[in-house]
Amino acid sequence: MEIDVASSWIRRYLVWVCAVPVFLVSCIGQSQLGPTLTQASDATTGGASRPAHKVGLGGVLSTKDGGQIFGFDIDQSGNDGLLASAQTTSGSQALVSVQTFDENSGKITSLFARRQGTRTEYGVDGIFAGDVGLVTDYVRRKGSLIRRYDVLKPVTAKKFTGAWTPPVKDTDIQEAAENQSTPTAVLFGVELKKQDRPDLVVSNVAANTSTVFHLDANLFGGANEPQIGEYTAAYEAVFALSPNGGHGGTVAPLNVLINLKTGKETSFNGINAGLYGAGLVNGLAVDPNTGMAATTTQLNAQVQFYDLTKQTGIAVQLPCTGPESEENSGTGIANDPVHHLFLVTDYLYCNGSQGSAIVVYDESGNLIETITGFPFGLDEPAPAINPTKRMGWALGGQGFTQLRQFFY
Repeated sequence: MEIDVASSWIRRYLVWVCAVPVFLVSCIGQSQLGPTLTQASDATTGGASRPAHKVGLGGVLSTKDGGQIFGFDIDQSGNDGLLASAQTTSGSQALVSVQTFDENSGKITSLFARRQGTRTEYGVDGIFAGDVGLVTDYVRRKGSLIRRYDVLKPVTAKKFTGAWTPPVKDTDIQEAAENQSTPTAVLFGVELKKQDRPDLVVSNVAANTSTVFHLDANLFGGANEPQIGEYTAAYEAVFALSPNGGHGGTVAPLNVLINLKTGKETSFNGINAGLYGAGLVNGLAVDPNTGMAATTTQLNAQVQFYDLTKQTGIAVQLPCTGPESEENSGTGIANDPVHHLFLVTDYLYCNGSQGSAIVVYDESGNLIETITGFPFGLDEPAPAINPTKRMGWALGGQGFTQLRQFFY
């Protein structure tokens, strides 16, 4: 039995995890905390001076039932988190559940929607404004996979409280932009019964109201692997994508801004530097207030920083890399709009000599600090962060049944 998860980062992540069935064997089933946090000795500091703060690894969270994690997020205005769990138990049978946790302690606070069998699987799409959680419910029925969308309103309810209805039937939501500050959420999906026609969905998830803008399949479809963000101050969705799949680095990335009221698109080319060019865009994050965006690219181990208003940008190399260091390229990115920072996941930090890392930059591309010691996968997604606490959780460890807390 294979889970058919919604988020594209999960699909890409599992290409590396697997070659074996998606559901791995059960590992640790109880929440446990790591060592007490101290000022990190492995933090590399640069850029402008700033007040002292704790930097380094925190606790470890394990799924309560030992399953792999298929999507997670934390509330940026509270203390709760949300994850989906799944594991193979025997043959095609799977044990799946949805779990909430305390983002400070790493303790699982509830386990619900627990199912044993072959019919139901879950994937967390994200937490939105008002602590509203959105979960994809994959239901197998008569040989077909039907997608339904469950809502926790709020996540602290510790159960499904209703449903979210896509504006187009048979929509597979693949990505959601990070935005917990305004009711307007932007999601990227495809229409499964219309040759995966790509859509931008603009939704108030809590109110279950949405509008849809149909996108150009040649630009937003298939191998172009669009990454989505939201520039809320300009009321725009932001896409970073790779026309023609990057075509081996010969085609520049493209940044596309879409007005959330009219659907009008504007675009400008991204930076295509390096021996082999940029290749596919691996990750995108946007400061919703300043309009600064950051991307990572597949072939050159670079992080690009763009001013979306001026449509200009610069690129910097990840630590210990050159523009030909394809295997050391970063993947997921999170934005801290309070301290104006970008947090980049780096699978092979300094060629793996210090494991994996989260590399922190300011919005001008200055290296601020590096947090090492993570057990990331090859296509590590962005961490989920709480900017007011300067704390976050990242996926990885023990067969991908764990999240690792960190401070930055």
